[in-house]
Amino acid sequence: MLSSLARFSVRHKRIVVFAIWIPLAIGMVAASSTIGPDFRTEMAMPQSEARQAEHLLAQVNPNQGGVSSQLVFQVSSSIDDAQAKKAITEAIAAVDAIADVDINTPYQVQSQVNKTRTIAFAQISVPRMTQAQYKVLGTKIKTATASLRASGVNVGYGGMIFQQMQLPNTEALGILAAIVILVLAFGSIIAMGLPIGIALIGLIIATSIVGIVSNFMSMPDAVTSMVGMIGLGVGIDYALFIVTRFREAFHDGLTVEESIVEAIDTSGRAVVFAGVTVIVALLGLLAIGLSFVNGLAVGMAIGVAVMIIASVTLLPALLAMVGSRIDTTSRAAVVSLTAIVASGFVAVFAKSLAIFLIGLALGVLGQLARFVVPALRTAVPHRAQNDHQNTIWWRWSRVVQHRPWISFIAAALFLMTLSIPMFSIRLGFGDAGNDPKSTDVRKAYDMMSEGFGPGFNGPLYIAVSGDTVKDQKALTAFADTISHTPGMAFAGVAPMKSDTVALVMAYPATSPQDEATSTLVHTLRNSVIPSTGVTARVGGFTAASVDFSDYLGQRLPFLIGIVLILSFLLLMAVFRSLLVPLKAVLMNLLSVGSAYGVIVAVFQWGWGANLIGVGKAGPVEAWAPMFLFAIVFGLSMDYEVFLLSRMNEEFNRTGDNATAVADGLAATARVITAAALIMVCVFGAFVLANDRQLKLFGLGMAVAVFVDATIVRMVLVPATMELLGARNWWMPAWLDRLLPKINVEGKHHTKPAPIP
Repeated sequence: MLSSLARFSVRHKRIVVFAIWIPLAIGMVAASSTIGPDFRTEMAMPQSEARQAEHLLAQVNPNQGGVSSQLVFQVSSSIDDAQAKKAITEAIAAVDAIADVDINTPYQVQSQVNKTRTIAFAQISVPRMTQAQYKVLGTKIKTATASLRASGVNVGYGGMIFQQMQLPNTEALGILAAIVILVLAFGSIIAMGLPIGIALIGLIIATSIVGIVSNFMSMPDAVTSMVGMIGLGVGIDYALFIVTRFREAFHDGLTVEESIVEAIDTSGRAVVFAGVTVIVALLGLLAIGLSFVNGLAVGMAIGVAVMIIASVTLLPALLAMVGSRIDTTSRAAVVSLTAIVASGFVAVFAKSLAIFLIGLALGVLGQLARFVVPALRTAVPHRAQNDHQNTIWWRWSRVVQHRPWISFIAAALFLMTLSIPMFSIRLGFGDAGNDPKSTDVRKAYDMMSEGFGPGFNGPLYIAVSGDTVKDQKALTAFADTISHTPGMAFAGVAPMKSDTVALVMAYPATSPQDEATSTLVHTLRNSVIPSTGVTARVGGFTAASVDFSDYLGQRLPFLIGIVLILSFLLLMAVFRSLLVPLKAVLMNLLSVGSAYGVIVAVFQWGWGANLIGVGKAGPVEAWAPMFLFAIVFGLSMDYEVFLLSRMNEEFNRTGDNATAVADGLAATARVITAAALIMVCVFGAFVLANDRQLKLFGLGMAVAVFVDATIVRMVLVPATMELLGARNWWMPAWLDRLLPKINVEGKHHTKPAPIP
C-alpha cells in the first residue's frame, strides 16, 4: 500500500502539492479562523473535597467559588497614618467597583494587619475565568491601584489573577536548531529544508484542526504550544528518516522514483509504526480521566497523526520535485545560512529584532560574495550515505559488541543511579516563592511572608454547612479549634451573608508548597474536623492542589501500565519477537526514570537549582510526570523503531546478528543523533522560562531525550543485542500464528548488477 501511495505521489507530484496539501493548509486555516477556537481549562475534579467546598460557597456568592488573590500594602510608618489609610481605602473602593470582583478591607479584619501595622492585605475573590480573562482583570486592578505608590504605599499583587506564565519561543528555537544541526549533519541545504518544510506545513494544519476540535471538547490554552512542540519534533524526525533513506537509495544507483518508493516502503513503514506508538502513548493519558488532560492528549495525537500522513504523501511529492538536486549546496549558501541562523539564535535569546536584521544583511552579503569569490560558487561535497562501515558509529558499535557485558553493566548502573531519586518523588505544586524576584507575584509573596508568615500566601477556605452556621457561638468555637491545630497560624470566621453556608479562613504556618501544608490538609479532613462533629469541607487553591496531586499520584500507575502493555503488544507484532519489545519497554522506562530522578534531585532536593534559576526546593509539579512519561515514552519508541527496524532488515537480509546490529546502528545513528539534538534544543528552551513548572518540564524532557539517544541507543541496545544474539528475534510458533502480520521493513531494492 505504501509503495503504491509513494508512486502516486511521485507521478502526480504537482497535484499532491498544489491541489491537495497547499489548498488543505489554506482551507484549514480559513476554517479555523472562521469558526474560532474555544480553548478552556477544566482542571476540576467534581468528586474532590475542594471542589465540593467551592460549590457550597458559589451557591451563596459566585465570586467565593472562584479563585482568590491578594493586594498587599506596605508602609514605612503605619497603615493607620491618615494619608496611607486614605490611599488604601480609595484603592480598595476602586477595585470593588470592578465587575465580578469582591474585596475586603484590612481595616475591618484584624487578622489581615501584621503586629507592627506596617503590612496589611486585602483578600480579592473572583469567579472562575479563562487565563486571558484573568490577565485583563489583573490589568484593571493594577490600573485602579496605580495611585498608591504616589502616596508612599508599596503595593504587591499576589495570587492567580496576577500569575502570568510566559512560554519561551520554543518553535523558533527548534527551527533554528534544526537548521544548524541538519546542515552540519547532512551537508545539504535541500536535505535540511525538506524536513523543516514538512514539519511547518504539518504544524499549520494540525494547529488549525486542534482549534476547530476545541469547540467540541475541552482543550486548555496550552494545547497549541504542546502541539507545536511535539509536532515540530516528530515532523522533522519522520521526514529526516525518510530523506536519509532516499539519499542512500539514490546513491546506490536507483532512479529518483525507485529511491522514493524504497524510502517510503522501508523507512516510511517505520515512520507509520513509530508514529502509532507515539499516539498510543499520548492517548494513554485518557486513563487519567481529567478533561484538560484529555484535551492535551487528543491535541498532541492530532499533531502526530498529521505529521505521519504528511511524511508518506507530501514528502514523496517534494522529493520527486527535488530529484537529483538533493545534495546540491553551494559554499555561499552555507555562509549565508550560518549568518542568518546565528543571528536568529541570538535574537530569540536577546529578544532583539535588530540583531536578526544584521544577521540577515550578512547572509545577503554572503550570497552576493559568490559572484566575487569563485571558490564560493563550488558545491560542498555531500557526505557519503552508504559507506556505513567506515563511520565512527560502526566502529563504536564494534567496540560495544566486543565488550558487551562491560557496556551493559556500566550503562545500566549509570541510568539506575540517575533514577534513584525518583523513589522519593513528592507530587505537588510550586508556589510564587519560586518566581523571579522582579515579578509582581513574587514581591507580594515576600511581603506576605515578611508580615504574616509564608502560609498566608495559600489560605484554606473551609466551607461550613448544617446547623452550626446559625449558631454563632458554635461556629466561633469551631474556628478556634481549627486555629489551634498544630501547623496552623490562624483561623477565623469570615463575613458570609448566608444562613446555610459559613466560611472559615484558615492560614497554615508553612508555605503552600511545603509538605507540612499537605499533611495539615489531610489532618484537618481526617481527624480534626470529624472530631468536632461539624459538617465542613476544606477548599481553596492550596487544598485543591493537594487533591489534584493525590489523584494524579493514584492514576499514574494506570497510565504507565496501559502504555507499557499496548506498546509491548504493538512492537511484538511488528518485530515478531518477545525479547526485542521487552527490552525496548524496559530501556525506555530507564530513560523516563532517569528524567524523573534528575528533576527530583534538582527541583525537590535543590541540587544545582540555582544554576537554572529555580528559587527554592519544592515538590515536583503534579502534572509533569504523566506528560513526561507519555511524551518521552512515545519519542523513545520512535527511536527504538527506527533503530530496530533497520537492524531487523539487515538481519533478515544477512542472517548475521552481529553484522545486523553494527550496520543498523551505523545506518541510523546520525539520523537519531541529529533528531535528538533538535529535541534537546526545543525542550531545553523551556529551562530559559521564568516559570518553575516550565523549567521542570523542559529539563526533564531534555534529559530523557539526551539519555535515550546516547546511553540507551548507542550503548545498551547494541550491548543487549550482542549478548542475546539470534535469540533477539525468537518467538514461539503458536504465538506467531496468533499475531497479525505486520511488515515494518518493507522491501529493500538494490540496483541489478550489470551483465558481464
